[in-house]
Amino acid sequence: MKNILFLYNPISGEAQIVAQLDQIARHYQQAGYVLTLFRITREKGLSDLGTLIGELRPEHLLVAGGDGTINRLVNYLTHRDITIPIAILPTGTANDFSHLIGMPENLDDACQAILNGKTERLDMGRVNDRYFINVLSSGLFTEVSHKTPTALKNVFGKLAYYVSSIGELPSFRKMNITVEADELTFRGSCLLLLVFNGQTAGNLKLASHSSATDGLFDVLIIRGENIVESVKNVFHFLMKRKGAAYPSDIVYFQTRKLHIENEHVTSDIDGEKGPDFPLDIECLPGALPVIVPQTTKK
Repeated sequence: MKNILFLYNPISGEAQIVAQLDQIARHYQQAGYVLTLFRITREKGLSDLGTLIGELRPEHLLVAGGDGTINRLVNYLTHRDITIPIAILPTGTANDFSHLIGMPENLDDACQAILNGKTERLDMGRVNDRYFINVLSSGLFTEVSHKTPTALKNVFGKLAYYVSSIGELPSFRKMNITVEADELTFRGSCLLLLVFNGQTAGNLKLASHSSATDGLFDVLIIRGENIVESVKNVFHFLMKRKGAAYPSDIVYFQTRKLHIENEHVTSDIDGEKGPDFPLDIECLPGALPVIVPQTTKK
């Protein structure tokens, strides 16, 4: 029987994963695998994971969690030059990356999709000395995931982000940024900056043209001259049919590398606090081995 290392955070998402351990083990054991559990805690994080990978030499890492959990794992592995396929059970509050690769929400279906899946090498982003899988952002709403208590997210799920974000509006101060890329230079006020490797942020499909296999980022800059008008136009855009053109409030382009300067010191990567500005961001084509369902279209 082959080894699989299963990483789980007992309080991630709606904190249901502990009750589902036997269900997951049954699927893997029936397929000829032995699961070794690795419990992720706030105190120890992923410490000792590298040693365990070296000892067990697992076929892949199975990880239960959302984008933030995957982000922490990818940063841990990449900084240690550990290359091993990861498989994702979408049990977090935000599961944008697992949605991108077509992973089912239902646990039984997700296990079967992984066991019958294939390993593909997807793009990921590097920003200064950190890495991200789905999106880098800065501006309005990007600090919400850092400030929203875990208990609130576990009870109310994605709604907790939107409820918490309402409180930011009265005190929000637009950013003055400089974005430099081969394709475009932007200098001016900005409400929100998004650099997508994936397609969605908080399950809002803002980058429908984006692909995690094209070696490019999709960059969206939401202008900040008129906050109320920009927010209104963005929501109108989200409600339009698939393939609708971006409104004039959104500057959109694709690029492989960009440099961003910003007086606002906070960035966000996959729902986790990111590096301080200035930022040098680069797409790393095919750098991330991920198990995806056989029918996935990215």
